[in-house]
Amino acid sequence: MALDVTALNAASSSLAGTTSTNSTTAEASQDRFLKLLVAQLNNQDPMNPMDNAQMTSQLAQINTVSGIQTLNDTMKSMATQIAALQSLQGSSTIGHEVLTEGNTLSITDGVGKGSFDLSGAADAVKVEVRTAGGTLLGTVDMGALSTGRQAFTWDASKYTNSGDLSFKVTATNSGAAVTTTALERNKVVSVSNENNVLNLQLQNGDSVAYSAVKAIL
Repeated sequence: MALDVTALNAASSSLAGTTSTNSTTAEASQDRFLKLLVAQLNNQDPMNPMDNAQMTSQLAQINTVSGIQTLNDTMKSMATQIAALQSLQGSSTIGHEVLTEGNTLSITDGVGKGSFDLSGAADAVKVEVRTAGGTLLGTVDMGALSTGRQAFTWDASKYTNSGDLSFKVTATNSGAAVTTTALERNKVVSVSNENNVLNLQLQNGDSVAYSAVKAIL
């Protein structure tokens, strides 16, 4: 009777498991598998040898194991290269302003700046600027605007208090509300790559993922 292949199959499964942890190389896995296969052939019952189907099945297993591990190694290499390219791309944003979701008003040289997205055309758009405590400081009447990204400015020269200002956008079309998404402007001061995720450090102290950036100004 032929040697039970269960042990060999279990060993093959163990080898497949090592590919997920990259604890062995593809060459080492092949060497171990072939030694097990040779040992099985040497110890099989000559009167009931392994048939071709069993041999083909087990050879296919080592090909699968080697292929998976080679794929894992290739993916790791690609991930490292992508991370390097992301860092290079991210470094080009340093010193530039970016748009991210948020309603903090950016003030430079006495001018407040912000942006927003309109989900549809609006015949009346209004921007309210408020203090952190909710006090209304001013309103920007932007009239009718089309769908898409819009920008606005507000004269902040008379605002001398400390603390961030916020803005709220209200848009309507024939009396019906139009959805808006507030976008705040921040300058990028540095970039970092953690676990293959590119992050931007902003001048206001926040850190955002590069994927969260809506636009680079």
